[in-house]
Amino acid sequence: MTANTTFFVAQRGVGLPRRPSTRCCGDSRLPGTPVRDNIRLKSAAIRGMSVKDLQERLRDPAMTALLVLEIAIIFVASPLRALGLAPPLTVLATFVVLVIIVVVVLSRSRGAVVLVLASVALNVTGTLMHHANPTLFTVVLRTVGEVLARGVLGWVVAAAVFAPGKITHYRIQGAIVLYLDFAMIFGAIYRLLAEISPAAFQGLAATPNDPGFIGAITYFSLSALTTAGFGDIVPMHPFARSLANLEAIIGQLYPATLLARIVTLELAHRRARGRRSDGYGESPPQ
Repeated sequence: MTANTTFFVAQRGVGLPRRPSTRCCGDSRLPGTPVRDNIRLKSAAIRGMSVKDLQERLRDPAMTALLVLEIAIIFVASPLRALGLAPPLTVLATFVVLVIIVVVVLSRSRGAVVLVLASVALNVTGTLMHHANPTLFTVVLRTVGEVLARGVLGWVVAAAVFAPGKITHYRIQGAIVLYLDFAMIFGAIYRLLAEISPAAFQGLAATPNDPGFIGAITYFSLSALTTAGFGDIVPMHPFARSLANLEAIIGQLYPATLLARIVTLELAHRRARGRRSDGYGESPPQ
């Protein structure tokens, strides 16, 4: 073969291997990579995600799930329980699911995980023992477990809501969860006072053994938190009055503090983004 013939063959590509196409069905992929290989690579990437990466991905949807479950406990399960349309342990089961979501998705601290699991165990044990044989010990055990569990829940949610970064609607949902959590914490303490001293509240028609007792106490707690003050249920015990005053103060200060913190975080995020876009946040060339 002459030199001219070789040059001609090289130009026309005769006898040379063809380059694999980089497009398949209109989608741009790596040269020669089949569709199943791409799916396999994506699956391997998901399996290779760390727990921290998975928590970051599920953090925002978890806020929505928390809000839905909290609303279901307060505004759906409690009234149904008072009407006798829901099983006695419906609220407890929903509460356990709520706390497990926080433990799995939101919490980064092992201490918080251990504490919340221990609190849930106390609450479940106290509730089951109280249904079998109601005593003062079971009431205290159930209340301590619920208050600790909801306290850890509020701590974890507050850390996620007030962390530095962009303010999204998921954070607003978390702030609402935290606000409702205050009502449930105070409600658990009110129930303890009402069971220890039946005369602690005037106008509380339901007794601790009635299905509507939890709903009535939750109603009073939300009335105190929002300072609605309907007057149908009145705290008479000194500790009940003190707690109602404290809850009303928290209910007034929390929205103002929340708004100020959200505005501060959003302004800080915009300033940091502006510095990065201007090049001040970039590292100098080596």
